[in-house]
Amino acid sequence: MANTERRWGVPVSVQMAIVYQESKFEARARPPKKYFLGIIPRGHVSSAYGYAQAIDGTWKWYKDRAGRFGARRDNYSDAVDFIGWYSNISSDQLGISKRDAERLYLAYHEGHAGYTRGSYRKKPWLVEVAKSVNHVERRYRSQLNRCVA
Repeated sequence: MANTERRWGVPVSVQMAIVYQESKFEARARPPKKYFLGIIPRGHVSSAYGYAQAIDGTWKWYKDRAGRFGARRDNYSDAVDFIGWYSNISSDQLGISKRDAERLYLAYHEGHAGYTRGSYRKKPWLVEVAKSVNHVERRYRSQLNRCVA
């Protein structure tokens, strides 16, 4: 995570808060399954997978653009590098501070186009989740500040 902070400028506490929200630090986390007629499993509601819950298309974009061809979503260092990379783009394109966990999370969840359109404004539950990400980030930052370097 320190390498990701150096490479992309996204604080460790922000990376941790997003991983916590997305997967609770579970390497093989997946979204819930969808069911036909309420009983027959039909796969998952999205292609999100791993620590960062990155979807297939965005993960491919990351691997191509960041030159991380062997990166895996269930590898922690790859997942936090992805979060740093995506947050760096969010900062550059959307003007979000790399320390603003709440807004970075909204852009992360909704995608850059969705964030720009303000799609999150129609999702009060998501705005509350983003506030929670912000609170978790503050707690992690406080804890990290007490660590001996």
